[in-house]
Amino acid sequence: MTEKIKAPRAIFLPWPMGHHFGIPFDRDLQRRVLFEAFSLLETAQVSGTIRDVPLRWADVRREAKMLTAQGRNL
Repeated sequence: MTEKIKAPRAIFLPWPMGHHFGIPFDRDLQRRVLFEAFSLLETAQVSGTIRDVPLRWADVRREAKMLTAQGRNL
């Protein structure tokens, strides 16, 4: 979809719709997504650049479950 609308630059995360920044309240992950986008703003040489971010949804969910479990144990 991003290629079709010809965005000037974008990052691609293969995550479910509505989860643009990952798991709610996971500030570290959200910060990482923002820094990926800011980095692309600084480094993109050509309009239409799309950067794949190597974060798998399964890994994000697993980490969120571990953080939730740790929070319950505190």
